[in-house]
Amino acid sequence: MNLPEMRIWISTEANLARSIMASRKMAESAGLQANQVALVATAVSELARNIIKYAHHGEVILRYVTHGPKQGVEVVAWDHGPGIECVESAMSDHHSTGGTLGLGLPGVKRLMDEFELESEVGKGTRITVRKWK
Repeated sequence: MNLPEMRIWISTEANLARSIMASRKMAESAGLQANQVALVATAVSELARNIIKYAHHGEVILRYVTHGPKQGVEVVAWDHGPGIECVESAMSDHHSTGGTLGLGLPGVKRLMDEFELESEVGKGTRITVRKWK
């Protein structure tokens, strides 16, 4: 299956909504089950919201991926915002620098099968997640 990559610029709530809808469509097209589609959409919602809240703009990239017999969806959320000062703290439940419950990034990690986070203070953040069929 050769599905096109989708790139969505994130800077407004409308972009956020578009990224969620696009992630659902991509996950469905990749053959993920309904519950997996919902998990991908929830993860994209959190990642795109973080872009708006902390960096003000960035991009969500959705792509179909395979690894041997496995197939699934990859989501890359990146920005050139302030970066994450302490990744270890950011990945702890209930840690928040934005006055929220602090379940976002740890929650995304639990929702998806693979999670990678790269961040540099003053340069930005790139989070890559995958959900396998």
